[in-house]
Amino acid sequence: MNGSRMLHYTVQNRFLKYVAVDTQSDAASPTTPSTEKQKNLGKILVEELLQIGLQDAHLDEYGYVYATIPANTAKPVPVICFCSHMDTSPDCSGENVKPIVHQNYQGQDLVLPDDPSIIIRLKEHPDLQHQFGNDVITASGTTLLGADNKAGLAAIMDACQQLINHPEIKHGKIKILFTPDEEIGRGVDKADMKKLAADFGYTVDGESAGTIENETFSADGARLKIQGVSTHPGFAKGKMQSAIKIAGKVLARLPTELSPENTEGKQGFIHPVSVNGTVEEAVVDFIIRDFEDEKLASHANVIRKIAEEVLQNFPDASFTLQISAQYRNMKQVLSQHPQVIEYGIEAIKRAGLKPRLQSIRGGTDGSRLSFMGLPCANIFAGEHAFHSKQEWVSVQDMQKAVDTILNLCQIWEERS
Repeated sequence: MNGSRMLHYTVQNRFLKYVAVDTQSDAASPTTPSTEKQKNLGKILVEELLQIGLQDAHLDEYGYVYATIPANTAKPVPVICFCSHMDTSPDCSGENVKPIVHQNYQGQDLVLPDDPSIIIRLKEHPDLQHQFGNDVITASGTTLLGADNKAGLAAIMDACQQLINHPEIKHGKIKILFTPDEEIGRGVDKADMKKLAADFGYTVDGESAGTIENETFSADGARLKIQGVSTHPGFAKGKMQSAIKIAGKVLARLPTELSPENTEGKQGFIHPVSVNGTVEEAVVDFIIRDFEDEKLASHANVIRKIAEEVLQNFPDASFTLQISAQYRNMKQVLSQHPQVIEYGIEAIKRAGLKPRLQSIRGGTDGSRLSFMGLPCANIFAGEHAFHSKQEWVSVQDMQKAVDTILNLCQIWEERS
């Protein structure tokens, strides 16, 4: 950030306002957005964007927010999109979030008042080591905070305000996209890429200040459907072949070294996420993850082979295994556009931070956007311990995210 430019940050107040709106998504819902309440936040964001001066800001029928900041340079500059998601995870309640600002954090345990058993300890959250003197925001103990991804929303919204207030920051056309349903894997299902009309993008949905991510898991879903043999339990000897018990035997034989709780770094996994069934039919849904596409097929074959071996002892039962693609490693696209990461690293340096290029053991909207024609990296928003009651973010990290966004706008203009 140019030292001569004094910013009046609005990110804290915006964040506190956004987390008060319940925006949990719902994987069981067939609609888009999956929950109408996500539009409540979308309407607030559109109103603020219009107040800032982004005249085309609007919320569409699917719950997506679009807006444009016109270029203020004569140079031909690629159109850059900044994207965050409005929904919070279904894993933990997001209703009646009561954010608490712990000013001038000094390393103490943060006991959350609405449930004193929820304690955010320095030794369990090593990134708190970098927050001494900062203002740390937590929830109150009964809900998640919503920093994932309302920290990103607040940073992008503040950056929009700064770009309008500081015309000396030269930039090309900037596009804003806020999505619903990212947490349930449907964040860009209905994104209008023609309307967006951007060349390159950045999701603002990362963790520690200074991080930029160019790589995600590749992801498949797997559905194992087992057909058993049902009969009256009083007369079942030699006849009944319970699909529920067969499913249990398959699950018991999954390799422990391929479970999420035993993997890290670049290791992939097989993870059963739901089991439903009766004696006659049982369905097990899995998510399969790896950084290499080829290994996804190998993980699927592990499930298939186990099912085949288990079913040998149940000759009248049968199974099917259905594999569905979810998203792919965005590095496959970003490697063809190295300037996206190069400029991101430079923007982080200009914000006074040490850049760290990382891989994500998960996915972002950017994973799919990259394969929809918008090469898209992920930059930090400062969110930590997401999907849990211990979620936290610092005000100063969100402000650094604002600085990084502004620097990116300027760097793309400078180098065009």
